[in-house]
Amino acid sequence: MSRRMGPRVRRHWRVLVGSLVAVLLVGVGLGGVAVWQNTYALREERITVRHDGRLLDGVLARPEDGDGPFGLVVFVHGDGPIDATHDTFYRPLWESFAKAGYASLSLSKPGIGASEGNWLDQSMDDRAGEILAAITWIRTRPDIDGRRIGLWGASQAGWVLPKVTARDRALQFVIAVSPAVDWQQQGRYNLLAELRRDGATQDETQAALRRREMTLRLLRQDATFEQYRTAVGDTDGMTAERWRFIAKNYRSNASEDLRAMRGTPTLLILAGHDINVDVADTEAAYRRILPPTSLTVRHYPDATHALVDNAVENSEPRLTLTAVFAPRRLYAPGFLADQRHFVEQITDRERTE
Repeated sequence: MSRRMGPRVRRHWRVLVGSLVAVLLVGVGLGGVAVWQNTYALREERITVRHDGRLLDGVLARPEDGDGPFGLVVFVHGDGPIDATHDTFYRPLWESFAKAGYASLSLSKPGIGASEGNWLDQSMDDRAGEILAAITWIRTRPDIDGRRIGLWGASQAGWVLPKVTARDRALQFVIAVSPAVDWQQQGRYNLLAELRRDGATQDETQAALRRREMTLRLLRQDATFEQYRTAVGDTDGMTAERWRFIAKNYRSNASEDLRAMRGTPTLLILAGHDINVDVADTEAAYRRILPPTSLTVRHYPDATHALVDNAVENSEPRLTLTAVFAPRRLYAPGFLADQRHFVEQITDRERTE
């Protein structure tokens, strides 16, 4: 249950800059293509937001033309040490929203980039407070329409988006990408899915499940990391900081907070090759709690947890080449356009009311 929800593609995306330099050395023609493909129709501005005595570094990406006021999409990250651009992974999304007349706001997690603090010290409530502080700050800007602000969040953000919506009822919409609902349920699902993928034997699977139950029991007993290490021996990459983070959050369940999203237009995006989140469980929970009049569900059968095409993510050469020469095509077909159309429809609906 300590396994991170960040996709494998994150590691490969970080080689983009190095790969791009290599390509530039190969030839001016190919280098020009790579630079062009990684140039976006955006105006990016570095910003800082103060919250809980700390400064958080971020990016406000506005449409290329116009003075606004623009609508705004506030990004809520998944698990892991994510900077404001998610290693440039967000820029195709920002550009797509800009085509619909929306700016995008994203903060680097505490301790990442120039942001102060440590993201592993945060609870999901802490993360929600951070986003609310950013929204309060951004509403003071004349180039942003404070009445047209929505949320975009992936994976672990599934526990943050409903908390923010519950405390800011003026939010225009929510886009939830591969969100989890119950921390412990998704942890078991993720563990079993990875074991199946890796061809684990029945004995190995049972051993992993026994270890998981021991971990849960220690968490319920408020055990320290030292006690955990003594009990399990090989910590399998677990650190003291990560243990404290899990201890703060392993009881997270979005079901109750999701009720606050009733009436808020919500786009739920689910992938067919998601081994991190049980998409069937997530869809059932969202459909059970949210009315069909406000919930839109989109499935991408050939996508992974990160909404990257499965064939691309599982081929390192294809992944690297796509990241360099066609980064917008990393995502599953329709993923970018469907989100843009969703916010356009909300804007059109409000103009006619």
